[in-house]
Amino acid sequence: MKVFFDQGTPAPLRRALASHDVETAHERGWSQLKNGELIAATEQAGFEVFVTTDQNLRYQQNLAGRKIAIVVILTTSWPRIQADLSPVRAAIDTASSGSYIEVPVAEHRS
Repeated sequence: MKVFFDQGTPAPLRRALASHDVETAHERGWSQLKNGELIAATEQAGFEVFVTTDQNLRYQQNLAGRKIAIVVILTTSWPRIQADLSPVRAAIDTASSGSYIEVPVAEHRS
């Protein structure tokens, strides 16, 4: 699956998604694009899943009619995500065209 990470998504997450083709906003030179433009650009480029940590995305953007699946990870903390990768992987693995999924991540305890 072709997966896109926006600016807030921790890049090390890509290692946990080895079965997917992952690119970031930075790698694409899209760091300056705003959410609506960024989502449109990812759809046009053939990405299937847009991964973000922007919890306000669904309130800021009209997501109706979008083909790309959107997965929102409810933290930007890589240690928390790393400690609880299963729900993130499952959400990305099962994302379908036009879906919107919020993924809670457990508190990290050392």
